[in-house]
Amino acid sequence: MDIQRSPTHARKRRRSQVGYALAGLAAIMTITLGLSRLRPAAPSVERGSFWIDTVKRGPMLRQVRGLGTLVPEEVRWIPATTEGRVEQIVVKPGAAVKKETVLLVMSNPELELAALDADWQVKAAEAETTSLKVKLESQFLDQRAQAASVQANYHQAQLQAEAEEELAKSGLVSTLTLKISQSKAEELGTRKEMEEKRLDISAESTRAQLAAQEARVEQLRGLARLKRDQVRSLRVRSGIEGVLQQLPVQVGQRMTPGTTLAKVADPRRLKAELKIAETQAKDIQIGQAATIDTRNGVVAGRVVRVDPAVQNGTVTVDVALDGTLPKGARPDLSVDGTIELERLDSVLHMGRPASGQERGTVGLFRLEPDGNAAVRVKVALGRSSVDTVEIVDGLKEGDRIILSDTSAWDAFDRLRLK
Repeated sequence: MDIQRSPTHARKRRRSQVGYALAGLAAIMTITLGLSRLRPAAPSVERGSFWIDTVKRGPMLRQVRGLGTLVPEEVRWIPATTEGRVEQIVVKPGAAVKKETVLLVMSNPELELAALDADWQVKAAEAETTSLKVKLESQFLDQRAQAASVQANYHQAQLQAEAEEELAKSGLVSTLTLKISQSKAEELGTRKEMEEKRLDISAESTRAQLAAQEARVEQLRGLARLKRDQVRSLRVRSGIEGVLQQLPVQVGQRMTPGTTLAKVADPRRLKAELKIAETQAKDIQIGQAATIDTRNGVVAGRVVRVDPAVQNGTVTVDVALDGTLPKGARPDLSVDGTIELERLDSVLHMGRPASGQERGTVGLFRLEPDGNAAVRVKVALGRSSVDTVEIVDGLKEGDRIILSDTSAWDAFDRLRLK
């Protein structure tokens, strides 16, 4: 027989089911929240795949490094000084040359004719100078002769006037005759003074005319020398002792004044031109010591120039070489240069990590004492060098740090080392 259940019993059953459901939901939420707060498991990484360094305290040498080339200290670019056509190339690039070595020969018939014409003009002017000198000397001599004649007449008239004066005292000569003689003597005296002045003026005129003519001759001589020098410049010479590096011309080519004909450099006197990153060049000063690696030897040097301009993110630094150049050193040879900035005493330092800038903060993995795991720490960096960097905060002496690139594990703060 069926027993009828009361409504109270049904309500209790539904309440129990709702309670169980809420309890289950709460458990699921608690488990989910707990799992979400769990850190991901630390990945396992081979220890040998990392570059590990130990933090040290002691002296630190700050250096910067850059690539560059060897360039000659003395380079001569030879331009065309006049128009001409290349007739012959005497020396090829790479050959050793002396100061008077002829590199190439050019021709210019118009210039050669102008030089001959200038020489003839000089000879004609010199002949005119000789003729003028003879003519002026003749005129001057005539002037002197006339002056001498007037002076002689003056002395004669003066003597006659003096004699008649004595005779007039004795009554032997009339007063009128004496006055006529004295007047004649005074007239000749005036003419004598005028002839002397004319003689001085004639001498000055002679000197002025000769000076003007000689100046004209000297001008023509200068023009002739210029033309002859231009003709000689058609035989292009090295000008310095060294090696012919470039000769960008061809036989038959017409050259205009100012066109580059050749480049000659002295290979015995070389310097290094280094390209230093602009972020590392701020502390470079003239006089700092440097070393240049030619891949065939290392030579010491010193900084002699720092380019004030930045080109393509680099600064050009010139290093004069003080030591003997290694064998095989030649212009345009690629080199590796290192410049010594300063020596720091008793600083905390380590090898330079793969990431992180000077005076910046970087996250690095520090090995735990057992060496089986590494934990990420924040490290404040200070001054840096080529392969070392100063530690300002975050590490202590003896800590072991992973310097390799760990960007693949940026999502983890801990690594297990195998």
